Amino acid sequence: MLNLGIIGFAQPWLLLALVGLPVLWFLLRVTPPAPRLQAFPAIRLLMGLKAPEETPARTPWWLLLLRLMVAALIILGLAQPLVNPSNALSGSGPLVLVVDDGWAAARYWSERLTAAERLLAQAEREERQVIVLTTAAAPGGEQPQPSAPLPAGDARSLVQALKPKPWPADRAAAAAALRDLTVEGSAHVVWLSDGLESADSARSPEFARALQRLGRLDVLSDGAGGLSRMILSPESQGLALLPRVQRASGAGEDSAVVLSIGEGGRVIARSELTFAAGETLATSRLELPAELRNRIERMHIEGESTAGAVMLLDERWRRRPVGMVSVSPLDEAQPLLSETYYLARALEPFTELRRGSLKELLQRELAVLILPDGAGTPEAEDVTRLAAWLEEGGLLLRFAGPHLAEAGGSLLPVNLRGGDRILGGAMTWDSPARLAPFHQASPFAGIEVPGEVLVEQQVLAEPSLDLGEKTWARLSDGTPLVTAERRGSGWIVLFHTTANTAWSNLALSGIFVEMLQRVLNVSQGVAAGNAAGGALAPLETLDGFGVLGTPPPQVLALGGEGAEAEDPGVGPQHPPGYYGAKSMRRAHNLGDQGLTLQPIGGLPSGVRLADYASVRESDLKPWLIAAALVLALIDLLISLALRGFSRLPRRRAAAGAALLLAALALPLGDGASAQSDDRRALEATLSTRLAYVSTGVPHVDEISEAGLNGLTLALQRRTSVEAGPPLAVELASDDLSFFPLLYWPITNQQRPLSEIARRKVGDYLKNGGTILFDLREASASQQMFGQMSRGSEALQRLSEGLEIPKLVPVPPDHVLTKSFYLMQVFPGRFAGGTLWVEASEENVNDGVASILVGSNDWAGAWAVDRLGHPINALVPGGAQQREMAYRFGVNLVMYALTGNYKADQVHVPFILERLGQ
Repeated sequence: MLNLGIIGFAQPWLLLALVGLPVLWFLLRVTPPAPRLQAFPAIRLLMGLKAPEETPARTPWWLLLLRLMVAALIILGLAQPLVNPSNALSGSGPLVLVVDDGWAAARYWSERLTAAERLLAQAEREERQVIVLTTAAAPGGEQPQPSAPLPAGDARSLVQALKPKPWPADRAAAAAALRDLTVEGSAHVVWLSDGLESADSARSPEFARALQRLGRLDVLSDGAGGLSRMILSPESQGLALLPRVQRASGAGEDSAVVLSIGEGGRVIARSELTFAAGETLATSRLELPAELRNRIERMHIEGESTAGAVMLLDERWRRRPVGMVSVSPLDEAQPLLSETYYLARALEPFTELRRGSLKELLQRELAVLILPDGAGTPEAEDVTRLAAWLEEGGLLLRFAGPHLAEAGGSLLPVNLRGGDRILGGAMTWDSPARLAPFHQASPFAGIEVPGEVLVEQQVLAEPSLDLGEKTWARLSDGTPLVTAERRGSGWIVLFHTTANTAWSNLALSGIFVEMLQRVLNVSQGVAAGNAAGGALAPLETLDGFGVLGTPPPQVLALGGEGAEAEDPGVGPQHPPGYYGAKSMRRAHNLGDQGLTLQPIGGLPSGVRLADYASVRESDLKPWLIAAALVLALIDLLISLALRGFSRLPRRRAAAGAALLLAALALPLGDGASAQSDDRRALEATLSTRLAYVSTGVPHVDEISEAGLNGLTLALQRRTSVEAGPPLAVELASDDLSFFPLLYWPITNQQRPLSEIARRKVGDYLKNGGTILFDLREASASQQMFGQMSRGSEALQRLSEGLEIPKLVPVPPDHVLTKSFYLMQVFPGRFAGGTLWVEASEENVNDGVASILVGSNDWAGAWAVDRLGHPINALVPGGAQQREMAYRFGVNLVMYALTGNYKADQVHVPFILERLGQ
């Protein structure tokens, strides 16, 4: 490898052939004269046997220069010049390849593998050994360890098998593993970092110094805009849920979109967050009805495939509907004396409050049921239903008063003494008591106790051995004010005073609202929540790309005894995911660990910093060889002209002209920006090509191309379709008639169609073409709030002026469900969206619909990188959902190519046999 700055040569020894150009100059100087045709009698053969001496004609200097240029271009091309070449590895020791494989590296994992492949190719050219070190702990919990020195080929297999882990990198452990590493000579060290600082800001500088001990250190990372972001636990504010996203760098403004996803991958809401300049935290506000909010199972940062971009939700984030048993109409007529008035004022700002009779409330989903003292004693039938509701996880909140003091009852956390205790008045020596500070084990811990709250009357609990454990709040004299007891999966909580101002002024203070909020937080939501205690077995865990799957065998149960065991942090033994059982599960997330994202900084001097985009090299060999071929053919044409076309047979002249035209039509490389119509027609007709509409949005077009590449590979492997590489089409300028199927991703940035484009699209649809419109949204049913989604609005704008036929959801017996695979759902990167197809009565093109409309982002599911690895994670089904997405793609292509072939009745017996009917 010869590096000359911006230009380098992979085979520099071939440049020695340039020394022979002067010799070639002298060899090419003389050209024998062209032969002459002369009619003569045979006797002339005997005359002039001694040929006169001839002086050869010299080759023109410009033709000689052209031939030397051809030779020079061939030599330079074979030497393989590279633009932005990789520097030769420094030192004489091995290449030490350090790969960050924590959760933050998953966002652009393919770029890291591409950089590693480039470095391994360089090591292979220089016959250097390779040592590979990853920085995240192994799935079994083993600390990072460097590999033995390996040949570049073996190291390539090791690197290609790497996958990002769903926990952070541990650079401190990796630095410790380097202490015992010794190499022969000076190594070249390349650190493929994730660009983020570790939890301890001093870890990265220490790690870099440990790497510098081995030799020269290069650090590659993503730019500030490419660093992974993390979704944090959403906060509750009144009736709203606040999604939060954290980024590492506060440079400039940025935005993010958080998808709230329910069961089956259906998107329930889409929240846009904006990062202000200098801010690293963005928050949005999400207001949903309680029933809809309680269906949210996860939140996901759109467009990012990392474990940190997924926030799993459990009962802690569910809206907790509260039912309050109504009291007599007489109390409602005097609101300032009514218990329900003060309870409603305290609860309505942050929860959904439902009122009614006890029987009516128990017929609906409730998290908390409030039974004021004025509601009376429940009937025996209601007591039985309440007990069953408590066993399933409900929370019963009761308040004392004159009625409870006299009648007592069974649904109480403690046994009560008869009557009530009066702490103030003319007939008692006691004075009103204040609240005592809350102890640490109480749900009210941390609430500041105001001195103005006074309790004048209360009901007393009978002393018992477990009274202290059941007490959540006490008065200053030690008597219990709030007691609670676990009943099955639920709770019974009792305030030993009234909810109005009759016995205390607690209902008038702000602490009353805070105490009620804490009580509601203890409730389990409208479904069973976490287990009451003990260990929670792993149910589903996330991989490094943020996809839920079966837990690995080394994952341990979450929880157990002790406060530390309840939250052991995210790591190999406790990766993020769900723990417990389907009916009682707990979410364990990266965003709950209090991690602070920061760009890597403070690296020691001598470290060479670069980003992945700046190290891409370009090979000029194809361009130079193509240029040499063109010049050689031009030289041939000039030679023919000098010798005279009239002296050549006509067939040879025609063949030479055709060869010259073919040479001039050759593309100069994959990066050629313009192609003639003839060349494009040739590409589109020599083989079947899938095509996508160019939107002008770079990242959307890149995903479309990668997606159709992945679908093309699937077609080649599974069917008899030998499709070529996909093509991008410009609707206004390209001929669409070559393509049986067009994939059209819808974006808000696309401009309305011009009149020419509209006419071409209309002709394409009328003459048998099929277009799949993809809104690229997680669900087509985003009109749940009476508003159209952005994708629907963009599609309506782009299709204005087109004759759109009547569309219906794909029927169960449609040809698309059986054209190759038997299937009834059509997932893409998202699942749950509806696929709309042209109604059968509107269809005239051999049974093939001209328009299909969906929203599942199919290209995102099909997309693969240059190594054939999937680019995007799929929500929520992972690998199984990707397989179904490929099957849909195969069915779609076969449907577009074969029409209603599979609708013939001759196929029915075979289909029924496959279905087992």
